[in-house]
Amino acid sequence: MNQKTDSSFTSFKRFLKYAGPWKWQIIKSTIYSIINKLFDIAPEILLGAAVDLVVRKENSFIANLGFESASSQIAILGIITFLIWAFESIFQYLYSISWRNLAQSIEHNIRMDAYKHVQNLNIAWFENKKIGDITSKLNDDVNQLERFLDNGFNSIIQLFVSTIAIGAWFFYISPLVATITILPVPIILIIAFFFQKNLSPRYLAVRDSVGLLNNTIFNNLLGISTIKSFVSENIEYDRIHKLSHNYRTKNNSAIKLSSAFVPVVRMGVLSGFLGTMIVGSYLALNGSIAIGSYSILIFLTQRFLWPFTTLSETVDLFERSMASNKRILDLLQTEYTIKDDKDALEINDFNRDIIFENVDFNYEDNKPLFKNLNFRIRNNSLVGIVGQTGAGKTSIIKLLLRFYDYSGGSISIGKHKIQDIKLKNLRENIGYVSQDIFMFDGTIKENIGYPDIKLNEVKIKKAADLSQCSEFIEKLPDKYDTMIGERGQKLSSGQKQRIAIARAIYKDPPILIFDEATSAIDNETEHLIQLAIKEISKNRTTVVIAHRLSTIRNADNIIVIGNGNVMEEGCHNKLIDDNKNYKKLWDIQTGKYKLN
Repeated sequence: MNQKTDSSFTSFKRFLKYAGPWKWQIIKSTIYSIINKLFDIAPEILLGAAVDLVVRKENSFIANLGFESASSQIAILGIITFLIWAFESIFQYLYSISWRNLAQSIEHNIRMDAYKHVQNLNIAWFENKKIGDITSKLNDDVNQLERFLDNGFNSIIQLFVSTIAIGAWFFYISPLVATITILPVPIILIIAFFFQKNLSPRYLAVRDSVGLLNNTIFNNLLGISTIKSFVSENIEYDRIHKLSHNYRTKNNSAIKLSSAFVPVVRMGVLSGFLGTMIVGSYLALNGSIAIGSYSILIFLTQRFLWPFTTLSETVDLFERSMASNKRILDLLQTEYTIKDDKDALEINDFNRDIIFENVDFNYEDNKPLFKNLNFRIRNNSLVGIVGQTGAGKTSIIKLLLRFYDYSGGSISIGKHKIQDIKLKNLRENIGYVSQDIFMFDGTIKENIGYPDIKLNEVKIKKAADLSQCSEFIEKLPDKYDTMIGERGQKLSSGQKQRIAIARAIYKDPPILIFDEATSAIDNETEHLIQLAIKEISKNRTTVVIAHRLSTIRNADNIIVIGNGNVMEEGCHNKLIDDNKNYKKLWDIQTGKYKLN
């Protein structure tokens, strides 16, 4: 079998395995669908019984059941008809709510499982993925799967049931007519298989193209100020137009093939219907079958064959959903590269030295960033890390937080290597103010107190005072209840940085890290934050990565990173006296050294 065809059925098997916890609800929904379909095809049989009653009167099938008078036959026929329609309606209601509730449950669980899984994937994975495409998988693909669960499962079950039940009636009345009627079915199934095999890769291409489109739109909206400042609206419009056109083209390719299914199948239905009508007519005329039986054959033929015309919609829905399902389950099966060892432990005391010993690390193969990196950060000390752009300052922090794992050597907090500490325990005890500030869409106090649900107002105001937030917060109309907008767009860069610092202070961790945390702050505020850092760093280990050397001038120790290792370290005055790299950086920033 073609590998592309295998992928859809393999994806379906993977889905059934995932849906294992809902096995009994699936069975219950299936039973409702089966019973509904049995009642659904019964009216055609009743029509045959009604014709038989009119033609044969006291010799009709109903009369043979003990109802001799015409009025009693009509009465019992009416009662049975009412009950059949009533039960058909009841079970249609039951299967509808059962499948829909099942779809909602699985949709919710698979979205939450996927989101939880994505959150736990390592940073390197995110850096190689497009956020818009991930969003598309968590939303569009999950919704596509829901549509199949709402209608597709039921359609397949009812098609199977109607084929078996009506086929059995046909063979009971006339094996010859049954054979002629059923002959087109294998041909229809072969056609369906052909369409399914060719639709599978087309719909996977559709899902991939819409993921790329969503990602580009998402990024453009994030960078709308840049687009406007460069007056590149038309360029971005053309970019989106090209991606949207590609998505439309991929869809057109799938639509062109799927739309041909019904006309082709309709001819198969026609051949079966003609066979039943012609052969059945001859059999009824020569008395081989009763007129009522002939009526049942005619009525049921269309009910038997016509549902196959909807097979195209079912196949179409199946292929779309399985393409989406594959993307979702592939996401769920992405392995964690950074995770807890089975013997990982929780430690209570993080107020210990942080030791980098012979650490090797590289982002790309054969391009080492660090080679035998060695240094120690004393507990309860204020340490600055400086170096030129690209030297690896931020990478040191990413290794400490285990956003990445090093390839050689060790990083320890006290006597414990960080791989031996549970990730949650490690990260809970490190406060990190990133150079890429992220604000949540909410109030100022919600951003400072994140992720606490029950906010401590006293702690929030203390953190705001220490980070120099209070002076601008108190001037706002709603003060700490001010809504800052998506990504904090109502605040300046400096205000966002100060709130991010307040958030780290509110966390009150034993280890506090500032990564270029004063880069967007004016000189006056920087001076105030320098004083605050001195206060904040008491009784905790504080690491400050700084582009502005004035920020870490009063640090207990300053580590200068370059060429994959420590170039020099010491307090500010010592490094100035040594007259090496740090002195050169200091002179450049203070205007004493001019670049050629």
